[in-house]
Amino acid sequence: MNKLQIIVHDNRRVLTTSQLAVSYGTDNKVISKNYTRNAERYTEGKHFVCLCGEELKAFRASRQFDELPSNINKLYLWTEKGAWLHAKSLNTDEAWDAYELLVDEYYNIKENVVPLSKDQALVTVLRTTADLVEDTQAIKTEQHEIRKELSLINEKVEEQITLTSGEQRAVQKEVAKKVYEIENDISIRPKLFSELHREIKDRFAVASYKDVRRQELRTVLNYIRSWVPRKVS
Repeated sequence: MNKLQIIVHDNRRVLTTSQLAVSYGTDNKVISKNYTRNAERYTEGKHFVCLCGEELKAFRASRQFDELPSNINKLYLWTEKGAWLHAKSLNTDEAWDAYELLVDEYYNIKENVVPLSKDQALVTVLRTTADLVEDTQAIKTEQHEIRKELSLINEKVEEQITLTSGEQRAVQKEVAKKVYEIENDISIRPKLFSELHREIKDRFAVASYKDVRRQELRTVLNYIRSWVPRKVS
């Protein structure tokens, strides 16, 4: 990773979109699309800072970043947590490796470290704990949503699965058993077979008994067992 020009805003290091893109081996458009597609996950002040108007003018005047285009009216600066979300969106080995380097070599300011007082240390610990709890809850919420989506997908798949060849034979045997049970006359049996198959198709809205859904197998077998022909002629 090339040495990055250091940018500090509100006493913490941040990166421009272009710096983050170069670090992750991508371009500005990809970083911007990641943000736009997942905007609800990003919190201003926590994951990024957006400079515009007088704040942007003041940033230009500070000359912290030499490659700032002259025609932009809005500038996004990404914090360490924002960089983590972008690495998660890209989810490439290069991005994760770059993120680790950013944390170790850029975001963690090691020079001129001032020892914290007991009160300051306590506040820092509490803030870190709160951030961890928030991130954990966000992960749990995301996992819950994924499980819901998977459950819906499984339900839809189950609804589309039709009878296996073995289950089709089970239906055929039940149909034959029913017809032979209620009629001894071999000349009438073909009509009963046709009538029962027709009613199965009508009852379960299928073109053939083979198209009955697997989840309805028990229902169709019970229907056959309780079937009574409309008329025998």
